[in-house]
Amino acid sequence: MYPLKFKKTLVKKVWGGRKFNTVLNMELPDTELYGESWEVSSHKGGLSYIENGEYTGKSLIEVIEQNKGEILGEEIVERFKGEFPLLIKYLDINDRLSVQVHPSDEYALRVEGEFGKSECWYVMEASEDATLILGIKEGITKEIFKEKVEKKDFTDLFNTIKVKKGDFINLLPGVVHATLEGSILICEVQQNSDTTYRIYDFDRLVDGKLRDLHIDKALDVIDFEGDIQVTTSENRQKISLVGALKEELVRGQYFNVDKYLIDGKFEDETNKNFKILSILDGEGEIICDSNSYSIKKGDTYFIPAGLKTVLKGKVEVLKSYL
Repeated sequence: MYPLKFKKTLVKKVWGGRKFNTVLNMELPDTELYGESWEVSSHKGGLSYIENGEYTGKSLIEVIEQNKGEILGEEIVERFKGEFPLLIKYLDINDRLSVQVHPSDEYALRVEGEFGKSECWYVMEASEDATLILGIKEGITKEIFKEKVEKKDFTDLFNTIKVKKGDFINLLPGVVHATLEGSILICEVQQNSDTTYRIYDFDRLVDGKLRDLHIDKALDVIDFEGDIQVTTSENRQKISLVGALKEELVRGQYFNVDKYLIDGKFEDETNKNFKILSILDGEGEIICDSNSYSIKKGDTYFIPAGLKTVLKGKVEVLKSYL
């Protein structure tokens, strides 16, 4: 086993932009707008294929099937029956992301046949006016919401917040969310699911048509008193380590996420399960078994279970694990 790097699966979106090229060092195949880069995925919507080392050309699913516990960790194999539980993306949101909500496991497995979608966003870049819709305003009940939406009246329904670089949003199932103003570049960690219920798309036309809405399903899953979880770099605890400054972003049922500011040489703890390193800024290298793997902003590496890694350089890293 060795640190795995995957070919990026780029997805065009009406709300996308060009920051994957201008900020994250990705080559885009044309001049169109791209909104998602699927970095580590076993989902049918964007399966990841390895582009380095002896497993080059194999999919994440193939490597897991061949190695199971050696790559995921025995605990993960048992808990998720050999399935890969996460999906890692970068998002370039340069226009309004539709007002949407994600279901829980219970609802999604029953209705959609796949897991629910708990996710989190780390804001890598944000314009000065970047504003999100996050949750439902106090006092809005399901009945009030349904009545207003049926009249296509979306005023005074949603909470809004301003966001900036370094903010972290933990989006639990049932929490309504969208982008309202400005542009943001995000590293997203989520459950292995692509189920989204669209509530409102700002009457935007795609290929001359309005995009489908999913009001009934959304009403089934919206948490009208949803827990809004947002932290900033100013209010998070900083933990000093040898060669790095660590911030614990979230501890949860579906994923744990930490941010590291590395300056010099940092020996990361050896996880019993896999971990994923998303390079938010800077450049350096990962050293594993005397082999060196260069890293730069926009890269993502999958570190198999039990693999000892050392990170060197001046680099900002998001670590996702279970």
